[in-house]
Amino acid sequence: MVTMVPVLLSLPLLLGHAVPQETQAGPYSLTFLYTGVSRPSKGLPRFQATAFLNDQAFFHYDSEGRKAEPLGPWSQVEGMEDWEKESQLQKAREEIFLVTLKDIMDYHKDSRGSHTFQGMFGCEIQNNRSNGAFWRYAYDGQDFIEFNKEIPAWVPLDPAALNTKKKWEAEKVYVQRAKAYLEQECPEILQRYLNHSRTHLDQQDPPSVSVTSHVAPGRNRTLKCLAYDFYPQRIGLRWTRAGKVQETKAGGEILPSGNGTYQSWVVVGVPPEDRAPYLCLVEHSGLAQPLTVPWNGRQKARAEGKLGTPQ
Repeated sequence: MVTMVPVLLSLPLLLGHAVPQETQAGPYSLTFLYTGVSRPSKGLPRFQATAFLNDQAFFHYDSEGRKAEPLGPWSQVEGMEDWEKESQLQKAREEIFLVTLKDIMDYHKDSRGSHTFQGMFGCEIQNNRSNGAFWRYAYDGQDFIEFNKEIPAWVPLDPAALNTKKKWEAEKVYVQRAKAYLEQECPEILQRYLNHSRTHLDQQDPPSVSVTSHVAPGRNRTLKCLAYDFYPQRIGLRWTRAGKVQETKAGGEILPSGNGTYQSWVVVGVPPEDRAPYLCLVEHSGLAQPLTVPWNGRQKARAEGKLGTPQ
């Protein structure tokens, strides 16, 4: 299970690394990330909610503005959502969310501490069929409670969550509504959003790739392969020597570039006496075929390879 942390992170960081896969009809996901804090500060409202289509934030709401507002390209889309109605829904969810945070703090008899409560829920569809859903919460970075739609029931993951479970299951209809939301309502909303978003979510931006080398006196040479400006997030990136994959000493993370694309890198160490050619192998759905970018041991200690060759 993914553990949520007591700060609002981007969705890609919360969901972890993605792996390469073939282009297909999806999967597409709708995810809501909620964060409530007991001690708000400048730039950190008491409550904020961000909705994501796949890994792209498409609307935001917080307790200061109290308005659900579309983000990025969705701010130019007409008819995707009734934003006034969505604002009212988020206001209601804000109230419930903050009451739960207070209940947990009361359980711990800590009304003045600095605490964070997070919730993440959503669904996924693939080939126009539901492909899974989830609903879970964390308190101060520790798993707190999650919904199991197969039982169906709220499953406590912390002693304090027993009180939350009792409250959220006080009426049988509460559990039925949660199950119906994950299995029916959420996929239907996602399908509706895709009518306005599929073209944007299906974009394929192939990576630009550079290879650099650095060597310090008395140390191994360091080779770095950087892929950047690619979308979607999934990418395969590794160093090979004589056809064998090399163990990397750093990198591997896939991080947002800040412009709607991603970047990633891998670093490998090469002993001074090793003059064999090294290849950076790049696999991405935006490429017609895998790309190899070479580094030859006879090259200068610092150079950049901007052109790759198809494998």
